[in-house]
Amino acid sequence: MKKIFPYICFLLFTPMLFAQGSTKSFSFKKGEIMDIILLRQNAAVDTLFDRYRKTAFPVAFEYSFQPQPGFAIQELTLGNHTPSSFIFGKWATKEKREGFLTAITSRVPDFHEQRRNIFQYFSLTYYQIPEDIQFSINTKKYTSVTAFWKKDNKKFINFLKRWKEKVTNAGGKVILQLKNGQSPTGYYYNPDMLYIITWNHQSNFREFAKNNSLSMYDSLRHVHQFAIK
Repeated sequence: MKKIFPYICFLLFTPMLFAQGSTKSFSFKKGEIMDIILLRQNAAVDTLFDRYRKTAFPVAFEYSFQPQPGFAIQELTLGNHTPSSFIFGKWATKEKREGFLTAITSRVPDFHEQRRNIFQYFSLTYYQIPEDIQFSINTKKYTSVTAFWKKDNKKFINFLKRWKEKVTNAGGKVILQLKNGQSPTGYYYNPDMLYIITWNHQSNFREFAKNNSLSMYDSLRHVHQFAIK
């Protein structure tokens, strides 16, 4: 069975992925929209995805969608969400992004059915970028993604401060943090905070994870953590 991640990359992202080698770079301007998409495929989807690409993608491009590099998920380290791919997307404005969500079912009536037939897991959070940002992810380094859902706002702020200090002390570097996202109906993920962190060595992350097991996150509503490559 083919993996949807390399299949999607072949159709959409191949020039960017090969051009950048092991380092994948991103640039977003203030006001642009960043999609964070988590996917897992159903079996035998090549023909289905080809139709999805031909029907849904032209509408997305019309509404300013710009494909971005994506990543395979290497391992799940905390939580119970089980996607196999981690994909970025870009839209020119929030109005364009939400305009697509409004228009797509009139243009492609079976849009959501197509997605269900192709993907057994599909979650989406989009973020309006508050200021110009640039960042890079080196696939030769161990990179973790951690999403937090809070219970109590004050406790959450204190938790994040301590947690980030522990990350830095353990050899991790936060390269992206996201908040105030939105998820379309039917594709909910939308953590209160999401971090992408690179580590000097995989062993640094292993030691950090060992010292910060699931019980360390008891003050939260939920946590989801995985590595990308």
